This record gives sequence, C-alpha cells and structure tokens, in this order.
Amino acid sequence: MDISFVLLTWNSEKYIGKCLDSIFADLGNSVSYEIFIVDNGSADGTLSAIRSFQKRYPAHIIPIFLNKNTGTTYPRNLALKRATGKYVIIMDSDVEVHPGTITALIKMLDTDQRMGLAVPKLLYPNGNLQKSVDVFPTVFTKFFRYFFLKAIEKKENKVLRETAPREVDYAISAMWVMKGEVLQTVGLLDENIFYSPEDVDYCLRVWRAGYKIIYNPRVSVIHDTQEISRGLRVSAATFSHMKGLAYYFKKHGYFLRRPAIRKQ
Repeated sequence: MDISFVLLTWNSEKYIGKCLDSIFADLGNSVSYEIFIVDNGSADGTLSAIRSFQKRYPAHIIPIFLNKNTGTTYPRNLALKRATGKYVIIMDSDVEVHPGTITALIKMLDTDQRMGLAVPKLLYPNGNLQKSVDVFPTVFTKFFRYFFLKAIEKKENKVLRETAPREVDYAISAMWVMKGEVLQTVGLLDENIFYSPEDVDYCLRVWRAGYKIIYNPRVSVIHDTQEISRGLRVSAATFSHMKGLAYYFKKHGYFLRRPAIRKQ
C-alpha cells in the first residue's frame, strides 16, 4: 500500500464530500491508497455521506463508526494501528486538497532520509493564510496566541509571503504527510490528551526521534477550520485544551523555555 489516509469526522456532513472528492481528484488511480474514516458519533448526515462514498469506492474507503465523541487521539489511533501505507496522511475532514499537493509533499519527504513529516500551506476559504506552523509553545506564547490569533494571522498575511520550504518546530494536524517509518518509530498519538495539543506533542516526539518536519508553502490546501476550539471563546473544548496543555508541559518538562531540537 502506497498511502494510508486517516480522516476524523464529527458532524462533518458539510465538509466530508468535498474532502474526499479532492483526494480522488488528486490521486485517481496513480497510486494505491486506503482511506480510513473514523466517525466520532455524528448526529447529522455524515454517516450517510460516508456510506455513499464507501459504495462508490469500496476498494478505498474503510469506515470506523463510534457511538460518541472520543476526542482526536483515540479515534485516530484506531485507524493508525491498521494503516499499512508507505506514507501516512492525517487529515481533517474539512480540508480540500489542491491537485498535486500530495505528490509534491511525498516527493519532498523522499529528498532527505531525515525528513519525516511534511505539511502544506493552509488557506481559509477566502484565500487568506491560516497560521498553522510555529515554534514550540511556552505558557506565555500560548496565552498570547489564544487572545490574539486573528491579529497574528492578519499581520502574517501582509508580511509573510514566503515560498521556500523550511523546517518548523510543529504544524497543526489539519494535514500531515509522513513516512510510515515515522509512525513505527515515534508511535501513536498520546491518548492522555483528549483533543489538543496532541499535534504539538507528536511533532516534538518526531524531532526527538531524529526526524525533520518540513513546511512547504509552495503547495496549499483549503482548511475550513471546523476546529471547535479555534478563536476566542470559552467552551468545553477550551477547558479540554487547557488541560491538555498542562499535561503537555508536565510531560516534556518545560514551561517557559522551549525544548532544544537539532535542525539542519
């Protein structure tokens, strides 16, 4: 198997069709691939949409239906345990892939043995840049990002028009393209984190395992950001995120000074 996709849905009726259509349009029959779709107890028309695609593409679609929302780590791990691809792609169900994106990111991984995970530029549906890569957080930077994310993105849309690929500390897990060997070496997502920041935790583990994480702004995808905790609001997801952050900082033994990683 060339590629294993891991998609997570939760009340994603509005997005899942566009996401899957974009994958099939990009890859066609050029490579072999399996698409695991793990549904987190959706109450809308998501299940019907998944079953419809399964009937149309029985050789590719592998659904896993859960009866409740189990966060992001546990359900993704259910699929990751079954993934057999040389490359593993973790995607949000509200992502639309532009043609050529997947191939470009895989080719980038193949240029360097240490390259383990590659990510594209994320764009909002209106074409604006979404801040998706960053340095490892501290307590202070997470506080600042929480309250001023929109301002940060607005500033970066004006001044950050980079085109050259570069190494980054971490990338949000809207779309990760990684070598299967990374999954085997680093292991599964940490299920002690229910919702977030499981992506930051995994990226730090990737670096500590000796791999690089590469951001390629030459290719992009649309991300509708169904993410339930994004932006300035107080909700159950917000408290879950705060709990996850506390666990992350304790696990990796830092709060104020970023962990050192070896680049280049």
